[in-house]
Amino acid sequence: MTEVTDRISRRQVDKFAERRAQLAASALRTLSELGYARTSLREIAQNSEFSHGVLHYYFRDKVELITYCVKLYKAECVTRYDQIVATARAADQLRTDFAQALATTCDEDGSMHRLWYDLRNQALFEEKFREDVLEIDQTLELMIWRIVSTYGELSGTPINVSSSTAYGLLDGLFQQALLRNLAHQPNALTDLRAGVEQTLPKLLIP
Repeated sequence: MTEVTDRISRRQVDKFAERRAQLAASALRTLSELGYARTSLREIAQNSEFSHGVLHYYFRDKVELITYCVKLYKAECVTRYDQIVATARAADQLRTDFAQALATTCDEDGSMHRLWYDLRNQALFEEKFREDVLEIDQTLELMIWRIVSTYGELSGTPINVSSSTAYGLLDGLFQQALLRNLAHQPNALTDLRAGVEQTLPKLLIP
């Protein structure tokens, strides 16, 4: 009886998680367009096929929903860059592929990245965001470090900076390019690719 009960319980948990993911995917569109401050659960419901009551059943409040959405998207990003690491056979290839991947996602997923930076800025003022933002930030730092450390291995040269420094430099380039691209500045993505390709070699011990 216990085994049957456990199986039923696991199925219920899986269905609950699946439903939350569906709701988050639907909510992402509205959140990424309007940002945190200008969006309420009711407004998200009005722009999706789900009712306000359903959203409130699966998420306590807007804070839980938005952090869940960003975690979901950033987890997908991590998988994408890990694929670059897995397929890289030479340092120059990794550097080019990584720079191009950043430029592509900056252009195609700009609204999602804007939402992430919105959430990270909110964490400076609202404590309720900080734990989740720090968790996501650590995941991204580790993702970047896998890129950088693999680049060092393929170059045959040790890395000269810490993981936090590498992340800060590359994230700064990306955030700057995102703002410029959202403002429709013509060289934003070209400058991002060039900046990343120029920065990676500078992270190696001379």
